[in-house]
Amino acid sequence: MNSQNTCSVLIVDDEESLVNVLARKFEDEGITAYTALDGREGLNLALEKHPDIILLDIMMPEMDGFDVMKHLQEDAWGKTVPIILLTNSSSIDTVAKAVTSGMSEFLVKTDIRLDDVVAKVKDRIQG
Repeated sequence: MNSQNTCSVLIVDDEESLVNVLARKFEDEGITAYTALDGREGLNLALEKHPDIILLDIMMPEMDGFDVMKHLQEDAWGKTVPIILLTNSSSIDTVAKAVTSGMSEFLVKTDIRLDDVVAKVKDRIQG
């Protein structure tokens, strides 16, 4: 956990409405939510804020989620942060690439409720 003794999550996704809804849900649960609408901004925020966990979309402008993970792996802190991929793609190639890139979990947006996403994040950072 970060030094303020509060949990934090970074949400990186180019769907602004999804980012805003998730951020509100996390804040309601007492979890600080940082948000970014593209991969480059997400990577910069991750390295600056060191959130307890990252929710990361794959297909985004500027830098995709796989590139963000690759860059995070080059950082001592970034190698250890749990990452949950939240994506619209459930293709076998995407799943295989995700599994080999070091993410912690893979969630398909159309298959999961937002409350379940919040519960999974809480389990990871508080459990």
